[in-house]
Amino acid sequence: MKSALSLTLFALGAHASCPRSVLKALSAAYVEAQTVGNHSFIATLGRSSPNFLYIENNAVLGNLSMSSLAVPIKPDAHRSIHDVEQCASVTEIIAATQEHPYVLHTRILWQATPDNLSVTGINLVESVVTDEGDWLFNATGTLNLNAPEKWDPIPVAAQDTRAKIQSLGDWYFDRFGDVNRGDVPWHAEPCYRLEGGLPARGTKQGEDCIHVMPASIKVPYRRYVVDEEMGAADIFMGFPGLDRTQGQAPMPDSHLFRVEGGKVRYCHTVSACVTAGCGIGEIDWPDRK
Repeated sequence: MKSALSLTLFALGAHASCPRSVLKALSAAYVEAQTVGNHSFIATLGRSSPNFLYIENNAVLGNLSMSSLAVPIKPDAHRSIHDVEQCASVTEIIAATQEHPYVLHTRILWQATPDNLSVTGINLVESVVTDEGDWLFNATGTLNLNAPEKWDPIPVAAQDTRAKIQSLGDWYFDRFGDVNRGDVPWHAEPCYRLEGGLPARGTKQGEDCIHVMPASIKVPYRRYVVDEEMGAADIFMGFPGLDRTQGQAPMPDSHLFRVEGGKVRYCHTVSACVTAGCGIGEIDWPDRK
């Protein structure tokens, strides 16, 4: 049975389109607000929507002054993708050099005007905020591995379709539950996914990269933001822990994919461990701070 929160997230998933230029300006304003911990930027826009929700690591927070939005998180690197069709954005922030490092992914569903030409508010903010104690967390490693990657806009003639980009993200997660799904098409360079702050390396086979995956994990409740211009799809979901004997809830998780020419080029993952170690194995994980 789907949880009430999951049903609400799906209900908030359908939105009118809005201009890319507006979305880019709004996501840039969000980064500026997060840099100084100005939670009122989100709160003000959220008040225009009667159903506004702020969700951080799967917890609904009504008081934004108690959220990470109120904490200055100064990016050493950041990127945003923009879903014109859904009037949505996802922003990745890597803050490695401040005293308390963070890596976070934030999905925002903006509220468009009836003519779909501007944005007047926010329906949903959903963040996966990771720091020490989360799955493979290493902000410095994330920053270093991110630095040489190229996320330039893809020329129109070379862009994959929205459906194709999203399907590769789904293929990745479907493969976790079905070995017969086959290997995800993946470029041979750089042949790893950036998981936490470590490179989860695949094996190069000619022009392809093969990643070893489990085959018994079902990954439900997927929420998508797709940007054809950037060849990007971000999927928010609840990622199950491998140790199911403890009855753990799915962990807050976001995977950001870059697709080029029908194959995955990059994948960035952030996973918040509500349960120590995300329920995976007998690992001595430091306490959450």
